[in-house]
Amino acid sequence: MPEQRVVDADYLLLEAPRERKFITGAQAMAEAVKRANVDVAIAYPITPQSEVMHLVGDIWAQGYIKDYYRAEEEYGAMSAIAGAVRGGARAFSATSGPGLLRGLEAIASWPGHRIPAVLGVLTRVVNAPLSIQPDNVEISYLLNCGMVVLHAENQQDVFDFTLASFIISEKVDVYIPVAVCTEGFFVTHAKGYVNMTPEDMKLPPRDPYKAPVPPTDCEVPPARIQRDAPVQKSNFMSYLIHAVWQQEIWASNIRSMKYIYKYLGGPIEVVNPDAEVFIVASGCAAAQGREAVRYAQIEGLNVGFVKVKSIRPFPEKEIREVLKNAKAVIVPEHNIVGWLAKEVKAVIPDNHKVIGGPRVYGGMTLPVELIMEKVYDAFGIKKEKKVVV
Repeated sequence: MPEQRVVDADYLLLEAPRERKFITGAQAMAEAVKRANVDVAIAYPITPQSEVMHLVGDIWAQGYIKDYYRAEEEYGAMSAIAGAVRGGARAFSATSGPGLLRGLEAIASWPGHRIPAVLGVLTRVVNAPLSIQPDNVEISYLLNCGMVVLHAENQQDVFDFTLASFIISEKVDVYIPVAVCTEGFFVTHAKGYVNMTPEDMKLPPRDPYKAPVPPTDCEVPPARIQRDAPVQKSNFMSYLIHAVWQQEIWASNIRSMKYIYKYLGGPIEVVNPDAEVFIVASGCAAAQGREAVRYAQIEGLNVGFVKVKSIRPFPEKEIREVLKNAKAVIVPEHNIVGWLAKEVKAVIPDNHKVIGGPRVYGGMTLPVELIMEKVYDAFGIKKEKKVVV
């Protein structure tokens, strides 16, 4: 087994020296897992996730993970993650597109069962006709199950978000799963610079007894799988218990925000906060939004930028404060439904100024020129329209 010394979580994330590497997003996620002192990783292949779990398997073979295996299918993988975590293990898995949807029944039960697992979601098209191209519509399926949902812009985010998620999910006042999402291929298979913590350092092991619910201790019978039997009964008590439990899960989700501030610098990043027009984006679209701001500055246009890191909990107060004086808000996305635009519209009072788009989907790239057309429209500037795919 490789020599790794346990260091304090705060030290590893916030103070430890970092070395710059040029790696893919898939490598960045696997490198974070290497430093997370993971007990078990369970895989089932699907493009573009397969690269991540292949690399995690290599890490297991090198001795960084105690157990690793390929499940029979996605529902089995996600159910096994729940069982491992209930038994006290620190667990990781990853999935993509249709694989996420197949495992969603099990995944959606994780928050209610207080399963502090970390799930990599490497997004792709989910609907027919069959495609394996990048598209992040699947994130919208995660937004209402209670888990924390982070959206990484680039390879650096993937590393930082994944490593931090193991800490955030296991905080006793949170103790729910975290999904680290990023676009497949655009991030997973492309290389970028990543400042990584030393590989000879790792997080402290999980202590399952520092938890709001006890682990299933099979060594001390009787093991109690169903902790709240009255929930299974059709009576008033079951309604009450379930309602209170749902409230607690969402309260736990909100409580994760202070740790997002601590370990990730907050749920949003703001550039040019006094701008007239803002671009608000998450994930890959944020990279294109930054470039559009650069274009706008060259042309003397007062454009600001908001990168949204945390989709759940959603930074309602922060978004409202930044956009309170904006004349227009442009929300570019890599999906057809515009789930981020809907989130932004829901939290600002004058939401008529939110421009939903441009949107690309099915694997298309997002040219900066498409965003700039919305910027020109917001400023009332007439430009000759280029041919748009």
